[in-house]
Amino acid sequence: MSITKTASARWQGGLKNGKGTISTESGVLKEVPYGFKQRFEGQAGSNPEELIGAAHASCFSMALSLILGEADMEAESIDTKATVTLEQDDDGFSIPAIHLETRVRMPGADQTAFEEAAEKAKAGCPVSKLLNAKITLDATLDN
Repeated sequence: MSITKTASARWQGGLKNGKGTISTESGVLKEVPYGFKQRFEGQAGSNPEELIGAAHASCFSMALSLILGEADMEAESIDTKATVTLEQDDDGFSIPAIHLETRVRMPGADQTAFEEAAEKAKAGCPVSKLLNAKITLDATLDN
């Protein structure tokens, strides 16, 4: 089985004075603004790091639900926060770490079984795997 989803970004101008918009195939995001000020100065809009965080938190939560179900457990709720760290060094910017914090409501669950399921979900969710993915690129220059 193979599923594809798309998202797009449009950028106009230079880094600091430019502006962009982000859209998704589903329409959940439609021309949402992003830019230098949104990314580095807290202006309203989005940025790549929060989008990666949202993708990772949601993917992890679904993976954890699956793994718990395989162990005959079902959570009442799974609330996950992903904290994405963006750092700058001599080589430029990088994302060296993502911290997942999850709170699961599941009365009567075994702590050890839960911890094992959470670790399995962290390692196995598709977005976690993406961090080691093969990245391909098609680049077209329109003159």
